[in-house]
Amino acid sequence: MPDQSPDSKDVSADGRSSPKEFIQHAESVMTREPYGPPGLKGLASNPFVFLCAACSTLGGLVFGYDQGVVAVILVMDQFQAQFTKLSPEAPSAGFWKGLMTAMIELGAFLGALNQGWIADKISRRYSILVAVVIFTIGSILQTAAVDYAMLTVARMIGGIGIGMLSMVAPLYISEISPPECRGTLLVLEEFCIVLGIVIAFWITFGTRFMPGEWSWRLPFLLQMVPGFVLAGGVILLPFSPRWLVSKDRSDEALHSLSKLRRLPPSDERVQQEIMDIQVEVRFHQEIDAEKHPGLQGGGAKKGIILEFVGWADCFRKGCWQRTHIGILIMFFQQFVGINALIYYSPTLFKTMGLDKQMQLVMSGVLNVTQLVGVSTSVWTMDTLGRRTLLLGGSVIMAISHIIIAVLVGLYSDNWPAHRAEGWTSVAMLLVYMLFFGASWGPVPWGMPSEIFPSSLRAKGVSLSTCSNWLNNFIIGLITPPLVRNTGYGAYVFFAVFCVLSGVWTFFVVPETKGRTLEQMDDVFKDNSSEAEQSRRRVIEMEVFGAGRISV
Repeated sequence: MPDQSPDSKDVSADGRSSPKEFIQHAESVMTREPYGPPGLKGLASNPFVFLCAACSTLGGLVFGYDQGVVAVILVMDQFQAQFTKLSPEAPSAGFWKGLMTAMIELGAFLGALNQGWIADKISRRYSILVAVVIFTIGSILQTAAVDYAMLTVARMIGGIGIGMLSMVAPLYISEISPPECRGTLLVLEEFCIVLGIVIAFWITFGTRFMPGEWSWRLPFLLQMVPGFVLAGGVILLPFSPRWLVSKDRSDEALHSLSKLRRLPPSDERVQQEIMDIQVEVRFHQEIDAEKHPGLQGGGAKKGIILEFVGWADCFRKGCWQRTHIGILIMFFQQFVGINALIYYSPTLFKTMGLDKQMQLVMSGVLNVTQLVGVSTSVWTMDTLGRRTLLLGGSVIMAISHIIIAVLVGLYSDNWPAHRAEGWTSVAMLLVYMLFFGASWGPVPWGMPSEIFPSSLRAKGVSLSTCSNWLNNFIIGLITPPLVRNTGYGAYVFFAVFCVLSGVWTFFVVPETKGRTLEQMDDVFKDNSSEAEQSRRRVIEMEVFGAGRISV
């Protein structure tokens, strides 16, 4: 690459860049030179950023593992003998079963809610360590549980750790990724969730043949392994460059960005990206200071008030549209029916006339099918785009639910006499899982971490993740009576939400493919008044006029 340093004729007497070079920089922002091709091809030239992202998403593996474990453990005779409240013959067993499975979502809601300020305070990197510690405590208690109360509390504690991990992993990935590959890397969160489900399901499928309580204690114990690997890997992760800039540590940010891009700090693309980050951070910091002038200047009391005000800012002009998308995209991810199928798939297969052994086998096949779907999004997130995947997924999932509802409504009273129709229902479930895995599985985990401004990104991702866990909790409670009391009505219920998700996406959700995090103001047009644009231009001239950063 030729030398990109300013020519002497374009530099002022004090060494600062001239207006001419600033104009050249402004033009280069619109015609940005990419780091490489999109998707997997781009990662081939930079495996280091892939390894960093993969390490941070081990928290998703932990969450998925828990889902897969519970799906089989709940139907184990050894488990039901230890926890008699969950035995099918026990009174109100459906309620206690739903409450136990949902407690991890309630804990995760609390964890995700608190991880926003923790990640801002101590960094994305160290907040992962805090989450692993809390999750490990919950895992130990689950493994050692002797009664229903202890197990339920343990799941809630473990859920707090899982919620924290589920919030910070996409946030960290979005802030370290090149824009051309960000979608591909954000897929890793959902990929690890589904991979965890598959691994746990088949491990537990095997341990159920073990006599005694270790048939269910061992799977709970093994979920600590990826947590320990994650804790060790975090030590090697670089800090997020955007977090460092927000803490006024630009020299360290340049070093971190250079390491993540595998390019020297003097590379023109690295210099341009670090200055774009500085501009975006300063712009939003000045906007925030103007909104809350009385809370500037430090002090513990002001800091606490400013923290709460920051949460409120997520719902004000300049951010409310992004918050709305972050919350509702997670809402629809749950209400199109996915976790209901994962948690209670053995029961659903039973209504279709399959014996107990085949119910569990087909539940495992269901999970593998979802994993195949997620794998396709590694290619499509940065080629077809987020919006296209969501729209296509909504259509196919709605059709699948409608067909299943019709077949269950017509033939569920006598499946043995209608085996072909029963297997058609199973096939449509597999179609649903394939297309959910390719669309509404990965996109909602990735998009919230892309769309928020730097000053509110952690809080915005936290709110979005809280929406996921809150709605996951609701689904965990309502699904048992919904399936038991309505039959085919459950599929009609989820089909309606699939249709609503498509309509909402069509009218509300923008495309973020290929855009940098610093370009999201242009995407949403919510900081585009003439005064705000003038402020941004002044900041750009000041940042770029200060010259290149060196380390």
